Amino acid sequence: MIKGSIIPIITPFRDGNVDEKAFRSHIDWLIEQGSHGLVPCGTTGESATLSHTEHKRVTEICIEQAARRVPVYAGAGSNSTREAIDFSKHAKEAGADGLLIVAPYYNKPTQEGLYQHFKAINDAVDLPMIVYNIPGRVVVDIQVPTMKRIAELDHVEGVKDSTGDASRISDQRLACGKDFIQLCGDDALALGMGAHGAVGCVSVTANIAPKLCSEFQNAMAAGDFVKALDMHDKLMPLHRALFCETSPAPVKYAASLMGLCSEEMRLPMVPISPASREKVRAAMIQVGILPES
Repeated sequence: MIKGSIIPIITPFRDGNVDEKAFRSHIDWLIEQGSHGLVPCGTTGESATLSHTEHKRVTEICIEQAARRVPVYAGAGSNSTREAIDFSKHAKEAGADGLLIVAPYYNKPTQEGLYQHFKAINDAVDLPMIVYNIPGRVVVDIQVPTMKRIAELDHVEGVKDSTGDASRISDQRLACGKDFIQLCGDDALALGMGAHGAVGCVSVTANIAPKLCSEFQNAMAAGDFVKALDMHDKLMPLHRALFCETSPAPVKYAASLMGLCSEEMRLPMVPISPASREKVRAAMIQVGILPES
């Protein structure tokens, strides 16, 4: 079962290409810092602007470098069901432990269309699947009755919930059962969703504060909400700063300040503004990731 602090890994670029050396180094560091799982080719990994060849190569690199030290749930979603199945089959062949499949974006499918999308992937690929529900990015919301139907599919293990509604975790647990894995998809809500029953967070912040984020999740798993609250308060300025502009632009800038990779992105994504740079730097200093200067 995937749980704890799970990293949707940034995809480093250099001169327009995937920076494989920086990517491998980042993976090693995240694991060494206590992270519990990895997700390549998610939103934070700029999957929308990766070519199909790059998408598959990034997935392969992550699986190779992780070397079974932590589970890898490959981002394999698409607004085309056929394309999602192709990415999912490739992830299985590459040795992924599971899949993270986002709801189809742009098409605006009905609830029945959403169910049939996940059913088709479930029927085509024998790998554990985490459904990714993020209405703010994809426009459609996988409603609780539909999630219940999807949860009954053979390979569906759980959901990454980015609805922004902590109480959705309780509604889904009642509908889908206590064994249905629920992961928070919003760093700032990880404490509240954990109290409602989420067992981990797919954390953007953990790209640059992996040890703090893993320790926070360990405290949650141990039921030590006093310690978890203290850690949440410490991390909160960073959570806010890393979403001061559209992700992953702020976290890539933060990573560049730490020497993890360049802040390079692909259009239509651009580097953050000078004002946002100050917010990110200040938060990193406040949390203790950067020295005061």
